[in-house]
Amino acid sequence: VQLQASGGGLVQAGGSLRLACAASGHSFNSYTVGWFRQAPGKEREFVASINWGGGTYVLESVKGRFTIFRDRAKNTAYLQMNSLKPEDTAVYYCAAQLLGGPNNYYMASAYGYWGQGTQVTVSS
Repeated sequence: VQLQASGGGLVQAGGSLRLACAASGHSFNSYTVGWFRQAPGKEREFVASINWGGGTYVLESVKGRFTIFRDRAKNTAYLQMNSLKPEDTAVYYCAAQLLGGPNNYYMASAYGYWGQGTQVTVSS
């Protein structure tokens, strides 16, 4: 499975972006898909995940602002980001195929496939 993340960009605080994670080579509709982010000098951080049944987890600090969802027909998962803040600035990565059990959804090391990352910059 190859993952292609897109949709990043430069936006002012309070603005919105929608990130997309498109899969090719194999359907990933049965996989858990996760979004992570990494800011300069910081570790990669879990943002949100969605499992094959549509169940989601979202980082507490982005709840109410970020929504993860998937379009099975397009083999694509999305991260809708609203009310963006400067502290949301990071490279955002999508990942798929959760290994080791459903409770590992927040662990970057638990995912088998990764996209290349897309830069999100929020100006104040």
